[in-house]
Amino acid sequence: MSETIPTLFDIRDIMGMLSHRYPFLLVDRVIAYEKGKSLTAIKNVTVNEPFFQGHFPNVPTMPGVLILEAMAQTCGLLTSQETGIKPESGVIFYFAGIDNARFKRIVIPGDRLTLHVNIDKIKRNLWRFKACATVDGELACEADLICVFKDSPKLASAGGSAGATAA
Repeated sequence: MSETIPTLFDIRDIMGMLSHRYPFLLVDRVIAYEKGKSLTAIKNVTVNEPFFQGHFPNVPTMPGVLILEAMAQTCGLLTSQETGIKPESGVIFYFAGIDNARFKRIVIPGDRLTLHVNIDKIKRNLWRFKACATVDGELACEADLICVFKDSPKLASAGGSAGATAA
């Protein structure tokens, strides 16, 4: 008998909180949220993911940078819940840095990646998180992630936001 996991936010809710869309939306649902502290989400990894065509055709492995991106998107979901900021506001939560990233387990088709993020520090529009991704309770990746709020490039004045990518 398979385990039933409660869903706090489904994919439609997530699409209302993040600007990302397929094939770059890497979070399927949110299963836990503790206000002011943490959020836990799920990414169901399937063989149909476009990156498996080239990474690697005979040994399909989820790229580590996409595991980090899924963790960053989970940070974006937590921040959206904390601040109420939504994509239509014109403000984007950008991925600004990664520290102490470690990969401990490969992630393959059929795995369910559990993404857990904790708020570590907030200073003005800069947020720091402790993040990890697990498969069946086994650590796959951990990192400290730094994200920042910026106006959307369409709305921002000249100068842009070099050095940051959307979370």
